[in-house]
Order: sequence, then structure tokens, then C-alpha cells
Amino acid sequence: RGRMWAYTVGFTVLPHLGGFLGWFLNRKEIPAWYEKLKKPSWCPSRKVFPVAWTVLYTGMGYASYLVWNDLGGCGSKAIVPLGLYGAQLVLNWAWPPLFFGTRNLNMALIDILCLDGLAIGTACSWYRINRLAALLLLPYLGWLAMATCLTIRIWRDNPEPQPGKSD
Repeated sequence: RGRMWAYTVGFTVLPHLGGFLGWFLNRKEIPAWYEKLKKPSWCPSRKVFPVAWTVLYTGMGYASYLVWNDLGGCGSKAIVPLGLYGAQLVLNWAWPPLFFGTRNLNMALIDILCLDGLAIGTACSWYRINRLAALLLLPYLGWLAMATCLTIRIWRDNPEPQPGKSD
């Protein structure tokens, strides 16, 4: 029983590690650069993001534990559902360094579009294994939809300067 508790906590905390690292490494870019970008009126307040991501990472982490547990660990049956989850988690963690760190809106947009596909694939593959796990991903998918629309708008409304061009 004690070991299962450790697994539950480990899986639940895992997504937070990359999220926290991404915030920590890019936290100075938010007031320095992000605040100056042209954003749509429906852009959430900066204060909403840490609360939202804490809830979303907790839900998806616990959901990954449910799937792992139902599959009996990391055996051959877990390769696709947990592989999709791991791949989308890597893209999720890569977005802040691309967007804030390198200020590369093109790569951040490509990243989040790929992330969307992998996150949807994860939810679909989990649905057959554990419906609660798949349902726990729904708030994440909704937030990703908003984040994707926001990334598209910022990408469109803040074109990157062309090298060698001066106005």
C-alpha cells in the first residue's frame, strides 16, 4: 500500500516538475517581453495561469497514474497510451522555452499544434483503458484549445521582424 501511495504521488507530481522549471527559467521574460505583446481582449490575466496549470497538471498527472495502474505498469500494453502522454508532456514543457525563452513564435505555434494532436490522441487512447483518466484530461484539452487560439493570435498580431529589413 505504501508503494502505491508513492506511485500515485510521483505520477501526480511529475507534470509539475517541467511546468515549474519552464516558469522558473522564463519568469523574467514575462514582464519584460510578454506584457508588451499585442494580445486579444479575451487573453486571461497573468494571475490565472499558475492556478490553471496547477489544477491541470494535477489532473493529468493523477490520470496518468490511473492508466499506468490499470495497465499493470510499463509493459507492452502501456507503450502507446503512456508514450503519447510522455510525448505530449515533452511538447507541453517545451512551449514556454520556445515562446518566452527564445521568443520564437513560429516554433511555439508548431509546438502547440503538435501538442494538441498528441493530447487528443492521449485522451482517446486512455478512454478505452480508464474513462475517468480520459475525463480528467478534458479540462486540459479545453485549456489547450484556448492556449492554441491565443498562440495563433499572438503569432499573427506580432510578426517577427525580418532579418536585414529596416523601416
